[in-house]
Amino acid sequence: MRIDMPPRRPRGESIIPMINVVFLLLIFFLLTAQVTPPTPFELTPPESSSDIPSQDRDVLYVSAAGELAYNEARGTDVWAAIGERRGEEPLEIRADAETSATQIAGLLKRLREISDTGAQLVVSGG
Repeated sequence: MRIDMPPRRPRGESIIPMINVVFLLLIFFLLTAQVTPPTPFELTPPESSSDIPSQDRDVLYVSAAGELAYNEARGTDVWAAIGERRGEEPLEIRADAETSATQIAGLLKRLREISDTGAQLVVSGG
């Protein structure tokens, strides 16, 4: 008596190559993404109706209490750090919404004295 083997079902396509591609893309995007450094203190920027996004530039942070931060410099050390700054891009100022206009005007006056690259005030879209 002859017993026939049941026919084998064809194997489906393996998804392992697709999983490999997904992980390679994930690693690629993680390595090439730019991570924005956290703000040195909590800021609530004023709102704006402009559609122009902010760009990656040097940033001067101003808290509601008037604290200053620029890169690693804090307080009055900020002015020396900005004075050493080289480049033609304007300096971004990210100030808290509670910062008074007189504080900003004083900052702009001081910036004009030590730098000729200009400044740009950043507000959040609203």
